[in-house]
Amino acid sequence: MQAIMTATAAVGVIGLLLGLLLVTVDKKFKVETDPKEQAIRGYLPGNNCGACGYAGCDAMASAIVHEEAPVNGCPVGGASVAEQIAHIMGVEAEKTEKMVAFIKCSGDCENAASRAHYVGISDCVSAVASGLSPWTCDYGCLGFGSCASACPFGAITVENGVAVVNRTLCRACGKCIAVCPKHLIELVPDRAPYAVRCSNRDRGAAVKKVCTAGCLACKLCEKQCEADAIHVENSIAHIDYEKCTGCGKCAEKCPVGVIRLRNK
Repeated sequence: MQAIMTATAAVGVIGLLLGLLLVTVDKKFKVETDPKEQAIRGYLPGNNCGACGYAGCDAMASAIVHEEAPVNGCPVGGASVAEQIAHIMGVEAEKTEKMVAFIKCSGDCENAASRAHYVGISDCVSAVASGLSPWTCDYGCLGFGSCASACPFGAITVENGVAVVNRTLCRACGKCIAVCPKHLIELVPDRAPYAVRCSNRDRGAAVKKVCTAGCLACKLCEKQCEADAIHVENSIAHIDYEKCTGCGKCAEKCPVGVIRLRNK
């Protein structure tokens, strides 16, 4: 019994000494956090998505305090968060335009031609790695939803074989862009009324063989645009949203309807 009591006392003393040692080390090496950094961190959304270019919200807050990042550098937080952070830093937040993800493909089950029945992991990255595709268009959306799985806000769904972005839920974090193996996703201004839903870099007849809604590079849209806001580059029409007035004339004349109103 005496041995047990001695051992218990020894363990208790060792535990006490270790506790005192940890407290001493903590006090000696403790890194003081700037109150501004803590305040800014409280306003950042906490998604740690990396869209700001930093490892996470803690790193972003530190960068803002050290004037290495702008007060409006968090795309997820948006204008409201930028204003709060600007107030903490004693500066004015520059106005930024809200951006949203956009899928450049119209090749759904009704428009795209089927090549084969894919049997494998339901993941776009895995399908591309296998060299197999269920669609004849080599540029289009595979529809397995890697982007939807990567989106932390539930802003992407796969509808009729093609990924679709819900503009109201999208926070422009860019995770879907990073994961898409076909590079079909880009950020566009939320105000943009029209968009070109195609990424096929082939021309005319070659496009028609694989998709009834693919850009033919016919340049009819260019001729209709009075603002010089749309041009065909690499066999695909591209809209310059700084010039676009939203008149819709390009969409009206597009023979395949690939220039569509963004209404979701």
